[in-house]
Amino acid sequence: QVQLVESGGGSVQAGGSLRLSCAASGLTFSSYNMGWFRQAPGKEREFVAAISWSGGSTRYADSVKGRFTISRTNANDTVYLQMNSLKPEDTAVYYCAAVLSSILWTSPNNYKYWGQGTQVIASS
Repeated sequence: QVQLVESGGGSVQAGGSLRLSCAASGLTFSSYNMGWFRQAPGKEREFVAAISWSGGSTRYADSVKGRFTISRTNANDTVYLQMNSLKPEDTAVYYCAAVLSSILWTSPNNYKYWGQGTQVIASS
C-alpha cells in the first residue's frame, strides 16, 4: 500500500520560511518523479514544483521560482520543499504526489499517488 505523508506546514508571517517534507512508503521511491501541488480555498489544485527520480532535474511554477526549492533524499524516501520569502498568496494546502514517468508533469491528472496534504498559512 502506497503512502505519502506530508509534514512541516504551519503559520508564518509574510517573508518567513517553511520546509515541507513528504515521506513515502510502499513504492520504489527512487524510481518515481515527485511533485508538489497546492490548493487554496475555492481554487483548483495547481502545480508548484517537480523533481526527477534521480534529483537531477527540477521544474517550478513561475509564481514560486527563485523562492522555493524542491529536493529529495532517496536513501530515506523523502522529498522536500523549502519555501522562502513566503507571501500571503502562498497560503494553501500543499500536497505531494508521485508518478512513474520520465516527464516532469505539471498537471495533477498525470500523478498516480497523493498525500493527504499539509496546511501552509502566510499572513501579512
